Amino acid sequence: MKRVLIVDDDSELRLHLLEILNENGYEVDSAPSAKDALAKCGTQRFDVVLLDFMMPKTSGLDVLQEMQKRHPKTKVIMITAFASVENAVDAVKKGASDYISKPFKISDLLTTIRRVLEEARFESGVKSLDLDKTCNAIASPIRRDIIKLLDDKGTMRLMEMARELGVADHTKVVFHLKMLKEAGIIEQDPLKNYTLSEAGDKAVDCLKKMEQLLLN
Repeated sequence: MKRVLIVDDDSELRLHLLEILNENGYEVDSAPSAKDALAKCGTQRFDVVLLDFMMPKTSGLDVLQEMQKRHPKTKVIMITAFASVENAVDAVKKGASDYISKPFKISDLLTTIRRVLEEARFESGVKSLDLDKTCNAIASPIRRDIIKLLDDKGTMRLMEMARELGVADHTKVVFHLKMLKEAGIIEQDPLKNYTLSEAGDKAVDCLKKMEQLLLN
C-alpha cells in the first residue's frame, strides 16, 4: 500500500483528502504545518507528499527543497490556489514531481498521484539496470518483441517463439536469445524453456513506460 502525506493548513481540506485517498487504497497521514510535515517524514516513509504552496510562516517551495535534501526518494506534488505557469515551473525546477491548482477535481488529483507513482517505479527500475547492456539488448525490434512475448506468455520454447515471431530461420531467433541472455534479461531452465529474469521484468516495465511517453 502506497503512503501519502497531506500537508495543508486547511483542516477541512486535509480531512476531505484523507477520506478520499483512504477510500482509493492509500495509507494516508496529514500535517498542518511545515514543521509537522518534516517531523513526520523524519520518522515515517511516504511515497508521495501533497504539499500546499502557501504554508503558514514559510513557503511551500522552501519545504519542498528541504524534503528533497532529507528524503530524495519521496515524490512531491505541489498544491496551490495560484494557477500560474511561473509557479509551476519554479516548483518543478526545485524538485516537484507535478503541480495541481485549487480548486481541482478529485479525479485529476488521483490521476496525478498514480502518474507520479508510476514514474517513481520507472525511475527505480532504470537505476537498478545496467543501462548500457540493457539498451544495447533492446535496441533490436526483434529482441523487444521477444521480451514482450515472454512478458505475455511467461514461459516459451525456441520453436514456439519463432512461430509467434513469424521468423522462418530459427537460428536468427537463437542469436537474439543469446544476446538477451548475455544481458541478463532472459533465463533458460534445464528443459530449454525461456523466461524473463528479474532484470527482464524491470526492462519490460521501462520499455512500456518509454512507449507510453512517446505516444503521449
